[in-house]
Amino acid sequence: MRRICAVKRSVRFPVSTALLRRLALASIIANVGIVVTGGAVRLTESGLGCPTWPRCTDESYVATAEMGINGAIEFGNRLLAFVVGGIALAVLVAVLLQRPRRRELVPLAVAVLFGIPAQAIIGGITVLTDLNPWVVGLHFLASMAVIAAAYALWRRIKDPAGPAAPVVPAPLRTLALLTTVVSAAVLVIGTWVTGSGPHAGDHGSARNGLAPETIAQVHADSVFLLIGLSVALVFAFRAVGARRAARAALVLVAVELGQGLIGFVQYFTNLPAVLVGAHMLGSCLVLLATLSVQWSTRERRAVAPTPEPTPTTEDAVPVPA
Repeated sequence: MRRICAVKRSVRFPVSTALLRRLALASIIANVGIVVTGGAVRLTESGLGCPTWPRCTDESYVATAEMGINGAIEFGNRLLAFVVGGIALAVLVAVLLQRPRRRELVPLAVAVLFGIPAQAIIGGITVLTDLNPWVVGLHFLASMAVIAAAYALWRRIKDPAGPAAPVVPAPLRTLALLTTVVSAAVLVIGTWVTGSGPHAGDHGSARNGLAPETIAQVHADSVFLLIGLSVALVFAFRAVGARRAARAALVLVAVELGQGLIGFVQYFTNLPAVLVGAHMLGSCLVLLATLSVQWSTRERRAVAPTPEPTPTTEDAVPVPA
């Protein structure tokens, strides 16, 4: 009987690292996707397609035919939150079932899972406040936080479980951190620009009162600063021979230039909905590229298992005759 129990305990659930990474990557893609679909809700003026929350109407949890296409779009986006949450739940279950379990992955998986309903609640508050632009901006930033946690989980799964060791000098790690802070600031200021612009999500919804031209210029200046810091990182990483970090910084510069081009074109073409949606996708890509640079300044090395002590004659247990 004891042998049977020992065998059962030694059986490992077949959750491979490769499967776990695929699930974590699916979580990143799903969270980016719901940002884009959320933008589609606003850009089609369907933000109040379901005029209340958590119900769609006072009498129904689902959209009705009388609510038309706007109701279908808004309710469809609400349903997507369950899909994203289901993927996050699958990731957490896989993390818990993997053997040997990596304890450092559990808090990140939990953060992603619980971040999704938190983001949904903020989305509900945007409806209850008639699409208040400040709450709408917070809703977007909450999604960015969940994406950041999902990316951190994906990278930790990929990396060994050992401690992190720096691969670039301390001043360059500080420069990379400053770039990350400026990137976050660009995202925040971008929500202010959106809140001052014409795409309110519904006819008659309030704007934040900021002058669109002024806040757009502040946003553009912050983007120029971000690009300058990113270019500096490329040359600095190359100078110290950190090739992986230099590649990550070069990708960040490319993403920033593409995002900046979309931003300028949309500004000078009166903010067409298609370009605004592409700009929202670009914001997610800038965030992911920034995190990739931050991750590339350190690397984790596998810890060699501690060898078991060799038994000596003194440790031997006498066997009764």
